[in-house]
Amino acid sequence: MICLVTCGVPLFMLELALGQYMNIGSVESWSRLVPAFKGIGVASFTVTFQMNIYYIIILAWAAYYLVMSFTSTLPWSHCNNEWNTERCISRLNVTLNDSIVTANISKVHRVVDAVEEFWEKKILHISGGVDEPGKLVWELAVCLLVVWILVYCCVCRGIRVSGKIVYFTALFPYVIITILLIRGITLDGASDGIYFYLKPDFSRLTDPQVWVDGGTQIFFSYVLATGVIITLGSYNKYENNFYRDSFIIAIINSSTSFYGGFAVFSVLGFMAKEQNVSVEEVVKSGPGLVFIAYPKAITEMPLSPLWAILFFLMILMVGFDSQFVAVEALLAPIIDAYPKYLYKKRNRMILTAVYCTFSFLVGLSMITEGGMYVFQLFDYYCASGLVLLWICFFEAVVVAWCFGQERFQEAAELMIGRRFPLWFFICWKYIIPVLTSAIFLFSIVSFKPLTYNKTYIYPRWAQGVGFCMALVSMICIPIIFVYKMMTTRGSLRKNVNQFQEACAILSKAYGETAKECADAYFCYGQALLDLARMENGVLGNALQKRYG
Repeated sequence: MICLVTCGVPLFMLELALGQYMNIGSVESWSRLVPAFKGIGVASFTVTFQMNIYYIIILAWAAYYLVMSFTSTLPWSHCNNEWNTERCISRLNVTLNDSIVTANISKVHRVVDAVEEFWEKKILHISGGVDEPGKLVWELAVCLLVVWILVYCCVCRGIRVSGKIVYFTALFPYVIITILLIRGITLDGASDGIYFYLKPDFSRLTDPQVWVDGGTQIFFSYVLATGVIITLGSYNKYENNFYRDSFIIAIINSSTSFYGGFAVFSVLGFMAKEQNVSVEEVVKSGPGLVFIAYPKAITEMPLSPLWAILFFLMILMVGFDSQFVAVEALLAPIIDAYPKYLYKKRNRMILTAVYCTFSFLVGLSMITEGGMYVFQLFDYYCASGLVLLWICFFEAVVVAWCFGQERFQEAAELMIGRRFPLWFFICWKYIIPVLTSAIFLFSIVSFKPLTYNKTYIYPRWAQGVGFCMALVSMICIPIIFVYKMMTTRGSLRKNVNQFQEACAILSKAYGETAKECADAYFCYGQALLDLARMENGVLGNALQKRYG
């Protein structure tokens, strides 16, 4: 909650306001706000590019599970499949013949649940390590192709079409969550899971890792530092009340997570009761929760195929929502860079097809027998907490200190007729830089090498590749800053002339007050942007309203 109030909501509002004010994609927004920090936009673009490639793999897994759920008996509920080994154990096997299970346990060192074997041997076909890529899992390749085709069909015609589709994909999961919740709370042991979910453990507040996890989770939950919010904000009308929208979205986002937690933990409580263990022992995070813990709990319910279908359909709907906006956020800066060609519908469709095809081909590396190891490299490094913290730090510093509090207040007043409360600037100027820096430094100090399933340790060369993938986005900010500073020195006269020309035209159109407003801007790029808006009547109306 502390990270939400001090970082999540203020940064969300900052990005939404910036996108609406600039009326353009994330890269150009930062370039025109403060040209020297165009690297923030490029870094966000890079993170989104990497994230789109590996995030959709989760949808491919969910699609495969969904297809396999259309059966009378779920294949991960028993050990009578071709991929099962002698170490396999399931609740069905225990129920049918306890003596056989006891004998099997005595013969092998470690038993493996049927759900885990289905996940690793049927879905992943997992190999021995990242240096053993193995063959392509063709079932997953087909699923990946299908989900990319669906994403293309929804995104190729632009935000107007994908925006209508999101009405269904965003609202339908609430129906499924409600159905799963009603079923979950009727299960034996559900109260134990809900109690575990709601009971706070205040002793964990002294653990720095809790603050690291909480802070990074907020950035993930609100899709900060990826350019997504700026891009979506750019589609708003110039006078849209982004201040109100920020609070509405924050409340809905947090409430949905809280509401969904009841559906999940009620089932986990039932699962713990069935296995006669504590809830804490069955709780997993990430893919382990979605593809192991929850599917296992489903097998212990009556009409389990029905609940499996509903659950994985919900995962697909939620995932498609995220993928739609992330692809749109990546395409928008490219289209903004070449508006003469890419604003045409046909050319946009071609660009989208080329991008989706390229991403699909790169994604094939994650659905080989060693693909899970590649997926974890992307997930652990590319869109990691370190990268997002780095970008969020510069976002707050650039807006609050470089562009300036007064100028950003004036931008808000031009759009919605009111200024930001003082609290948000306290967060942007002081709290967010300090908090993100502290979490960033602690993450580096407490860094642990990447492992799979807590047993396989990635080799050093793989760790090096992961660090390089993280640095690709992080170094964009300092490199472009240095480049802008070096190139500006040689063409300073030209920059000043362009700035003076913009101020002169603004002054001629709206008088000396407008010229003073333009002179106060941090960079000539902002004056040029306002000049462009003045010419199409957007900013002209706002300035005329403000300065008479």
